[in-house]
This record gives sequence, C-alpha cells and structure tokens, in this order.
Amino acid sequence: MIERWSRDQVLALAPDASSRKAAQGVAAPGKWPVRGRTGMVVYGECKGSGAKPYLACVDLSEPAYRCSCPSRKFPCKHALGLLLLWSEEAVPGQEAAPQWVTEWLDARAERAARRKTAASKATDGQTAVSEAADGQTAVSEAADGQTAVSDTAEPGTAVSEAAEGRTAVSEAGGSGTAIPEVAALRTAVPEESAVSTSAREVAETNTAADSTSAVSAGDGETASVTPGGGPGGGRGEAGSGGRGGSRGSGAESVRHGRVAAGLAELERWLADQVRQGLAVAAEHDWEGLAKRLIDAQAPGVAGMVSRLARVRAEEGWPGRLLEEYALLNLLAVAYRRRAELPPDLARTVLIRVGFPVTKEEVLAGPVVRDVWHVLGRRDETQDRLTARRVWLRGRHTGRAALILSFAPQGRPLDASLVTGTAIDADLAYYPGAAPLRALVATRYAVAAPRPATAARAMAQGLAGPGSVPPASTAAGTGSVPFGSAVAGTDSVSPGSAVAEAGSVPPGMTVAEALDEIAGVLAEDPWTESWPLVLKDVIPDRRTLGGLPLHPRSIDPWRLIAVSGGHPLTVAVEWTPVGLRPLTTWDEEGTTVIL
Repeated sequence: MIERWSRDQVLALAPDASSRKAAQGVAAPGKWPVRGRTGMVVYGECKGSGAKPYLACVDLSEPAYRCSCPSRKFPCKHALGLLLLWSEEAVPGQEAAPQWVTEWLDARAERAARRKTAASKATDGQTAVSEAADGQTAVSEAADGQTAVSDTAEPGTAVSEAAEGRTAVSEAGGSGTAIPEVAALRTAVPEESAVSTSAREVAETNTAADSTSAVSAGDGETASVTPGGGPGGGRGEAGSGGRGGSRGSGAESVRHGRVAAGLAELERWLADQVRQGLAVAAEHDWEGLAKRLIDAQAPGVAGMVSRLARVRAEEGWPGRLLEEYALLNLLAVAYRRRAELPPDLARTVLIRVGFPVTKEEVLAGPVVRDVWHVLGRRDETQDRLTARRVWLRGRHTGRAALILSFAPQGRPLDASLVTGTAIDADLAYYPGAAPLRALVATRYAVAAPRPATAARAMAQGLAGPGSVPPASTAAGTGSVPFGSAVAGTDSVSPGSAVAEAGSVPPGMTVAEALDEIAGVLAEDPWTESWPLVLKDVIPDRRTLGGLPLHPRSIDPWRLIAVSGGHPLTVAVEWTPVGLRPLTTWDEEGTTVIL
C-alpha cells in the first residue's frame, strides 16, 4: 500500500493557485456522501450544483485522475479535494469499488497495453532501419571526409584553450569556495532564462512537439538531423551519434559549415569586446548577434547570447558578463575542435550548440533501474510556453536525474511525479559527458488487489498482493535488470520499492556535495543546475549548511521554522549563483515542500 501523502504534496499537484483554493473548499466530508479507497484507488461522489454528483477517481500508482466535471484543469478541484480527504484519513477503506471505477481502470489498462505494443513495433522498425543503414557506412564515411569545414584552424591552439578551460573548472570546482574565477567557468542562468532558446530546452521542445529530425534553418530551409542529435555521417564527427537522415550527409555538411561560420564570428566579436572593454557593447549589439547565430543554425548559442542584456542589468554585472563571455568562448572553441574531444564531451558540445536528440534515440538506449526519489519540481513560463523541471535522485545508484515536460499556457503539465514519493522505474538518459536529463522508460508498481464490483466481490474473494507488470512502458527493449552492473545497485524488488516510497532519501555531507559538483563541472563546464540531498544541515537567512542560497531563495522562513535550529535533510537544486531549497522532511518524516 502506498504511504499516505501529506497536505503539501497534494496541494503541489494543483495546476494553479485558484485550483488550490477551490480544492480546499470541497475537501469536506459532508460534500462527499460516497467515498472510499480500494487498493491503490481513491474514489468518491461530490455534491455539485446540479442534480447529479460529480464522479471523481484517482489511481495513486501513477497518479492518474478522472472526474465527470466539465473543468479543463488537470487535476480538477474535485480530484484534489478527494486527495486532501485521503491525506487526512477521511476516506474509509472498502472491499469493492463501484462499477464506473473498475471500468475506468480496465480502459486505462487496455490503452497501456496498446501503447506497449506500438512502442515494441516502433523499436523493431528502428532496428531494421539501423541495420539497413549499416550497409551505407562506406559511402557515409567518404562523405564525412568533406564535412570538416571549420577544422582548418591552426592546430593545437584551440585544443589547448579548451583543455585549459576544463582544467580550471575542475580545480576551481574542487575548492568549494564561491569565487568569481569559479563562476566564470560555469553557466549562471538567471531565473527568467528563456525556455525556447536554451540548447537543452530547444531539443526538448522539438521532442515534445513530436518532431523527428528537422530543424529550421535561418533562410527557411530545413536541415535533416540524425536521431543522435549530431551531424550526418556520424563516424566522421566525434560524438555525432549516427549517420545522416533522409537528406543525407550533404545537408549536415551545409549546416556544420553555417554553424562554424557563425561561431567564428562569435569568437572575433568576443575578442573585440574584451579588447575594447565590457562597457562598449549595447543591447542592440547582442540582439543582432543572437539573430545572426539563429541564421547560422546555432540556436543554443543564440540563447546564451540573448540573455546577456539581462545580465547587464544585474548588480555586479561586470563579473557576471565576463563569466558569460568565458563560457561562450569555451563553447565556440570546443565546437571548432570537437573532433579531438572525448566522444561524450563532443556530443555535449553539439547539444549545447543546438543539435537535438530525439526521444526515440534516448528510449532505444540503455536504462537504469532504481527507486527514484522525487525531490521537487519547478515551473518556468516564457513566451507562452511552460516548462516543468522535476528532480530525481536514485536511492541505490545515487544518480541524479531531470525530467522535463512542456505545455502551452493553460494546458495541463505532466503531474505523474509527486514530490516526496519514490518510484521504481527504468530511466533512459540523454547522452552527454555528465548525463542528467532523462526519460521515464518503464515504471513499475506494487500490485494492489484489483478493485472488484460489488457483485463480483460477493462471488469471489480479492486476490492478495503480489508483483505486477510495469504500470507504463515507453520502450520495450534495452531494459537492464535491477541490481546489474549498469544499475550498480543492490537488488531490490518492486514490492520493497513502494514500501520505501515515503522514506527520507539518503543524504550527503556538504563536503561530499562539493566534490560531486566539482566532478560534474569538470565533465561539463556548461552545467546550469544539479539536484542534491544535503543531510545534517542547519539553515539560516542566507546560507544552508554554510553554502550560499540563490538570491531569490534568501530568507527561507518555512525551512527555518521546520528546522527550529536543529539539523535536517534538505533536497536542493544547485546553481552557480546559489542553492534553491526544494523539499525537506520534519522529525516524523513528513514531506514539507518549500
């Protein structure tokens, strides 16, 4: 049985503040003459303004919601109100569920089976295409020999520049001190950074829109991008991850030529800025440069340039602006010399520049199974698009993960990952030197007795608990058994996974956290955030365990109140400008969302 959620966890599922307020208004036992809980399902009938009550039901295993009200919000106030009653132990257990509940569950199980079958067929088709493409290796490699448009620079100099930058990042990251030299080699992303222009989120936007392998060129053409997110004829480009798409490696050669020309202009522009002085550049200069980089098909770099105007308006802008210039120059140099970089780092550079990675390629790769603690989430809205970041941490592997989802304003976001819970699941990671972003490939669940109708319950007893097939599957291949070398964990059964769902995640000391961040920055200097779980830390108005808080997280009064001056465990999001507290747990282990 899943552990009961706290009031904070339930209210965090609300799509907006008005839904949160309305849910508390209907969370009264008198409004729910019929309510009950059977296995992993909570259901009830809520009195409304009409003659017929609203039928609300929540499957706690994912969770999934169903309500007969006309609201377009997801979950609606009735589902939230029912969950609030359940969190207050005001929903009694029942042996049988109404027929409308079991019919909904049966329909969901049928749809899940169809999705699994479709995913399996798609994977088989992708394998056949890959085998056919292997026959074109010689042709592809011959074409790749002519793609090195930008590799005629002076040998050695750019490589040494990139190596010096990475070495400085590694040394600075290990010191654990917040000094400008450290920040200069990290991506300090402001709160209002545009979702649509960062390299990572451009790739996800393409994935969320179910696009395949095309990105728009500045002149209106469309250039094909391989499923690997890299250039066509992947063996000729370090970290490209695949051969050319439907338009062949020639289109990718054209794109790489444009990107190389655009980044060469960026390097010259940065050199001029440093020589002439930081105060010389004006906002229109950055806007023009960003537009030219978009024309050069480097949207990730254009996103970094577009935020320079906001950096210029901040307090202490000279140091911050120099940090951004340093990271831009490092990325341009790394792209120019990507053939001599380690494959994972070269792949990271391509993604940062703006080459997307498709969802299909990610799900076709290896997965890691673990009990993943949901540490917290953060929503950002920019240009009428809302992005949701959900942070996970593996209980046994200790690995960090970021799940990204997108939706237009007014449309529901994915609410299947509830802060403070844990899921037994396979995660498929996006490629990179320091993998963080991932997709939930397969989600497992403990089998609760299947809710039976009243008539069926009288004829037969309910089955006892046991293991069940995956609750949802996005990919049918590539799964690594839990406890294997890939997962790197002790073997844990799905049943024990849910038993751990309400427990506090394992934490680390401040010194261990600094070591982890230093290692991440040494692998990927452009890392902008990372989830951590700090143990035995005491918060104050500006620091947490001695580490500075993000400027927008100063005075965390709720966290200070929960602590009461005593050490506690806190889940945080690390950023180059400070920590963002996400979630903590009180002395009874209750989840408190910050």
